[in-house]
Amino acid sequence: MISGGIDIGGTKIEARLFSDNLATVEVRRIPTPKTRLAEFIDALAEQVRWLEQLSDQGQALPVGMAIPGLIDAHTGRAFTSNLPASGHDIAALLQERIGRRLPLMNDCQAFALSEANGGAGQGFRTVVGLIMGTGVGAGLTCDGRLTPRFNGSALEIGHIGIPAHVLVSHSLPLWDCGCGKRGCFEQYVSGTGLAALGAHRLQRPVAAEEIVASAQVGDAEHQQVLWQWAEIASELLLNIQLTHDPDCITLGGGLSGIPDVVSLLEKPFQSVKLGEMRMPAIRTAIHGDSSGARGAAIMATRQTF
Repeated sequence: MISGGIDIGGTKIEARLFSDNLATVEVRRIPTPKTRLAEFIDALAEQVRWLEQLSDQGQALPVGMAIPGLIDAHTGRAFTSNLPASGHDIAALLQERIGRRLPLMNDCQAFALSEANGGAGQGFRTVVGLIMGTGVGAGLTCDGRLTPRFNGSALEIGHIGIPAHVLVSHSLPLWDCGCGKRGCFEQYVSGTGLAALGAHRLQRPVAAEEIVASAQVGDAEHQQVLWQWAEIASELLLNIQLTHDPDCITLGGGLSGIPDVVSLLEKPFQSVKLGEMRMPAIRTAIHGDSSGARGAAIMATRQTF
């Protein structure tokens, strides 16, 4: 079945048309309006109409949407940063504009759904899709389907508190998080977290990209920073295993592009896992940047709204 997916981000709204086998047919990106709700809804409607016209199916085309943040299952309201629609029922407002209601889901859930169906998690029963980019979040699927979410959230694992022994062993301070708490994993294992680890160790500002690139050419100091990041990230993987026990963890986001990232994480994870627990398979995402829109399209073809 031909379908469409819309991935809503803080800087762009991406629409993708997918073929029957979920291959991308065409992509269109437009800037995300940042201040006015009406302009934001107009932009979504524009992308939906583009998909409908491109497919020649009009409103018969299944279209799903993915957005960062929370979608309250009872009220339909979305709670998300960096978008002018937080606190509003985006699907209902769009329905007023285009004449039909489209399903809206969390982007980490969309990523996990995409990778569990024809992606890196294909063939595994329980798949966690872990995104480590500007922030850290995850989605969860069982047998290729999403699990119910009481608050309409993803797995907000980036806001689990980092264990005290990790901070002590690495001589790290307790850093404030944008969520209002202190010591969240996100502040240490996201892209900005990797840069913060580097700045703390090297005593100068440093970008995550510089750390990775310099480590690859043998710079010992940058290698130590990257290894420190991997050790802390392995503690996050342990939290995922202890709470969800998946048989596959699929990596997405900018840090999933670190060369040999799977082996980099597997080594410290092997040393921190609990007793004789088997390690889950760790894979890098196959569909990458398209997974948000792809997961939303999969949801649209499976559910009736």
